[in-house]
Amino acid sequence: MTTIHHLNCGVLHAPPYPRASCHCLLLEGPDTLTLIDTGIGLADVANPLERIGRPLIDIAGFKFNETDTAVRQIERLGFRATDVTDVVLTRGDPDHTGGLADFPEADIHISEEEHARVLSGNARYLPAHFAHGPRWKTYPPSTRRWFGLEARPIALCLASEVLLIPLAGHTLCHSGVAIQQGERWLLHVGDAYYLRVELVGDNHPVSALTTQRADDDALRRQSLEQLRRLARDHQAEVEIVGYHDFTEFPQ
Repeated sequence: MTTIHHLNCGVLHAPPYPRASCHCLLLEGPDTLTLIDTGIGLADVANPLERIGRPLIDIAGFKFNETDTAVRQIERLGFRATDVTDVVLTRGDPDHTGGLADFPEADIHISEEEHARVLSGNARYLPAHFAHGPRWKTYPPSTRRWFGLEARPIALCLASEVLLIPLAGHTLCHSGVAIQQGERWLLHVGDAYYLRVELVGDNHPVSALTTQRADDDALRRQSLEQLRRLARDHQAEVEIVGYHDFTEFPQ
């Protein structure tokens, strides 16, 4: 099986909402490392106003700490930045893409539709995060199904199969990432929910925030219902984690 490291690659805090993590995964293979999302990067820490801008920093509550960056955590694990050969993005939003420039030699895997949105000039994506010229690998729609959901196999040199799972709504082309671990799967759902409590109901203050920040809230709710179905009917087969809930890190 592939070794999975859980990394918190940044903190967002915009009161009255609770502190939010940037929960990235590092998949360790025999000769390769794959990063799932990249959190806040070194260039963001060094030049936050230039890279992100005061309005977004204040709205999202970006906190800047070099020790939190993915590259510094990977180095503390005994690896080098150049050991990261691949990055898989759940979406192109700034709290997920800030560290891309720290791994300029990596291939960047993303859904075909989200890639088109990133390059479209849409204001929610930051051109500075892609100015270094990422090496994109895009994935079109697939006929394969995974527990009833569309699945797009990602071309990685790992012992475990890794799938891009479309979970549209937060962004129109948002995806989760499923990693096979023997008889079980780990599904990183990105921002398909903000807090795990959303898996059990909508009656929570954070639900208003997820509604507000969705590109298409009807699609977001459909994706959330699918995750609730997985959590209810397939908990023995699928472990679910999101990007922003600190309680979901392994103890």
